[in-house]
This record gives sequence, structure tokens and C-alpha cells, in this order.
Amino acid sequence: MVDKTKIARQFIEAIPHARALGMELTEIGEGRAVIRMPYDEKLVGDPKTGVIHGGAVSALMDTCCGAAVMSHPSAPGGTATIDLRIDYMRAATPGQTITTTATCYHITRTVAFARATAVDDDTDRPVATAAGAFTVEAG
Repeated sequence: MVDKTKIARQFIEAIPHARALGMELTEIGEGRAVIRMPYDEKLVGDPKTGVIHGGAVSALMDTCCGAAVMSHPSAPGGTATIDLRIDYMRAATPGQTITTTATCYHITRTVAFARATAVDDDTDRPVATAAGAFTVEAG
């Protein structure tokens, strides 16, 4: 039997931009993934505030959603983003790690749907939320 969680973990950990952004896959399986991105000054979008650039947060959320899709029991293999909507709620607090949790909540023959939330240390106030559609490889 194919271990989808292992394959998804290897795939996510091999993505060059994920490594460049310092992403750490901390949890994956059954259509759920958690990825952390520690604060790094090279990711700052505004030197005056020290806030991480929204593009880095976007990449984190997209990668986490893809990992959730790949680890879903009904997903036959790899995936790619079709559409991803991100709502930014507030700036992440400078110096804090951003953690994204994503869930793949529905899969059809050709499309998977996922949601994600990104937080810093203030877990009651999300930095951003995302919802997207992802391709499903033919099995």
C-alpha cells in the first residue's frame, strides 16, 4: 500500500521555495497539514515595521493547502493550485513564527477543496485565512 502521508511529506520538504522560506512541516495526514514559517528578516516586506511580506504568507498557505490535499485518503497523488483566495486579517507580529493549518474538506474526481488559517502567537486572531481549489491527479 502507498503511504500518501510519507509521499506528501517528501514532496513538500523538497520544494525549493518552501526550503528558502524556512517552512517546517510539523504535522500531516488524513487531509490535514500544519506548516510553520519562523520569522526571518529576509522575509520582511516593510523594513520600518519588520512585518513579514504578504507573499511569504501566501506561499505558506498555498503550500500547506497542497500538503493537506496530497495527504487526504481520497487523493490519488500530486496536486497543483487552481484557485486560492487569501483574506489578510492583520499584519503578523514581527519576530513571531507564523503557523498555518490546512484541511482538505472535499474531493471530487478532478478537484480538491481546502481551507487554511495562518496565526502567529496570538492564535485567537488569525493573520490570514485561505480557501482554494486544487487539481486531483488521475489515479
